[in-house]
Amino acid sequence: MRTVKRSTELMPDSARSVARRRTAPWLCADDWGRLLIRLTFGVLLVGHGCQKLFGLFGGPGLTATGTYFDGLGYRPGKVFALIGGLSEFFGGLGLAAGLFTPLAAAALVGVMINAMVTVSGAHGLWDQNGGIEYGICVAVVAVAIAALGPGRLALDRFFPWRDGGWPEAAVALGLGGIGAAVALSL
Repeated sequence: MRTVKRSTELMPDSARSVARRRTAPWLCADDWGRLLIRLTFGVLLVGHGCQKLFGLFGGPGLTATGTYFDGLGYRPGKVFALIGGLSEFFGGLGLAAGLFTPLAAAALVGVMINAMVTVSGAHGLWDQNGGIEYGICVAVVAVAIAALGPGRLALDRFFPWRDGGWPEAAVALGLGGIGAAVALSL
C-alpha cells in the first residue's frame, strides 16, 4: 500500500505553520504565544506613554517631560514629549491589540531609536548602567511581531498583513527609522 503525503507535508516549515494557522479551527500555541508577547510589551509601553502624557504610574507628566526633552535638545520639548508619549501609548496599544501592527511597531521603533541615540547610547549596552539594552529589546520585539504577524488572537486577523512577512517588517523598520531620523534632525 502506497502512502500519499498531504500537501502540507511537502511545504517548508514556515509555510506549513501559516497553512496550519489558516486552516485549523482551533487556536495554535503560536497564536497564544504571540498574544502573550504582544500584551506584555504593548501594555508596558502604554504605561510608559501614560507616564509621559498624564503623569500616571509615577511618571513626570507632559510638562516635566517637555522640560526634560528640552534639555536633550528637542525643541520645543513639550511638542516632542507629546509625540514621544503618543507614540508609546498608541504604538503599545496597537501592539497589544494586534491592530495595525506594522504601524504600531514603527512607532515603537522610532521612539526607541530616539531614546537610544539621545539618552541611553552614552551609557553602553546594559540597562543597569542606563544603556541601550531595553531599547534594543523593545525595537527587536516590535519588528519581530510585524515580521511574524500578530496571530489570530489579534484585530489584524481581518487584514492582509495578519500573517506578517518581509514587507511588514520593512514597514516597521523603515517608517520607524525615518521617523527617528526626522525627529533627530530637527
